[in-house]
Amino acid sequence: MLFCPTCANILMVEERPESGLRYACNTCPYVYNIRKKVSSKSFPKLKELDYIMGGAAAWENVDSTDAVCPKCGHGRAYFMQLQTRSADEPMTTFYRCCNHECAHNWRD
Repeated sequence: MLFCPTCANILMVEERPESGLRYACNTCPYVYNIRKKVSSKSFPKLKELDYIMGGAAAWENVDSTDAVCPKCGHGRAYFMQLQTRSADEPMTTFYRCCNHECAHNWRD
């Protein structure tokens, strides 16, 4: 964003057929012709996320049950229950496919 050097209002971009693009002030006669395109991109650094389920170690000593994997159709899945909401709400059951090539995670 650029501001007018005379009245300090924001400059608007106008397109003129004879001169191309220019910055113009809506309140005073200030005009500045745009000669070249300038652009820049900056990407914020993303912070690292922790795996909330405890990673692969959380699934080492869990039980398995009959559950069909929605991804590969395997008939067994590991499961664990965690309290994710308030105490008066039921626990959330998390599943992981027993097929080690798939290892799809889902919840009930």
